[in-house]
Amino acid sequence: MSTKAALVATPDQPKRKGRPRRDATTQGSVVTVTPIMPHHISGGFALDVNAVHAGNFIELAASLPDKSVDIIIADPPYNASKGNIWSMQYGTLPGFGGTWQKISEVWDDMPLDKYLAFTLSWLAEAKRLLKPTGSMWVHGTYHNAGITNVAMQMLEIEIINEIIWYKRNSFPNLSGRRLTASHETILWAHRGGKRAYNFNYERSKEGDFSDDQLKAPGKQMRTVWDLPNNKPREEQAFGRHPAQKPVRLARRFIQLSARSGDLCLVPFAGSGSECVAAKQEGLSFIGFETDPAYVKIADRRLNAVGAG
Repeated sequence: MSTKAALVATPDQPKRKGRPRRDATTQGSVVTVTPIMPHHISGGFALDVNAVHAGNFIELAASLPDKSVDIIIADPPYNASKGNIWSMQYGTLPGFGGTWQKISEVWDDMPLDKYLAFTLSWLAEAKRLLKPTGSMWVHGTYHNAGITNVAMQMLEIEIINEIIWYKRNSFPNLSGRRLTASHETILWAHRGGKRAYNFNYERSKEGDFSDDQLKAPGKQMRTVWDLPNNKPREEQAFGRHPAQKPVRLARRFIQLSARSGDLCLVPFAGSGSECVAAKQEGLSFIGFETDPAYVKIADRRLNAVGAG
């Protein structure tokens, strides 16, 4: 759940015309593509590629051409900053990944009508930018996943799968008044219309997903993923974001639905995990983040990471 200010733009903001940046032919459910290199991408963009831009996605992305990105990984505010603030210092409960506190941020607390308008706004812009061969992956919990689902249907964005990310090392329920929340929801979708999205089926079945205790080798991947939320030390070496996701999760999105040389759009970049994943998987990326402090963390992480 990356940080974005609660700036709401109307879904019908002006669009810039553009052409897809590569050729594609459909073969069943898999699209054969001719990859493009980063210098071909950046030549047609008003914003730098392979950078995290300080500013609001809805405003800045208006300068990007239609149908110009291959994959979108979105971790929007969950609108979950309600109620009491809880905290737990590292070491009081073993096995829960370190210091934890309930998120309580201004950018994560909007009235319901404004949150729906915000969701429609950024999804409309994401749909405009996504190629017919592209995919978008959107994070959520019970706070916002239903709103995202409805907004996608309103915009005729087709949901391919709803994925349950089971977190075996989930944080405890400190109040003792409800069950411990141990999963998040991920919606995999395409822009709608003709189904031409990339799906690397053989990779999903035969790839190395040994970190997932529910994925059997050689078997079809299911819609429940068992991935720990722990972040290796290097992922937080330059600073932490309160809702930072592990890089391994974004790398899976890319492995399932993108190709080397593709362009990954990250509307809510936070401290840059999804951009790091794109770089490691051989993709170009363009990210947006409203908090300059997190942009600096993301830049430092990206400068330190190598591809592969």
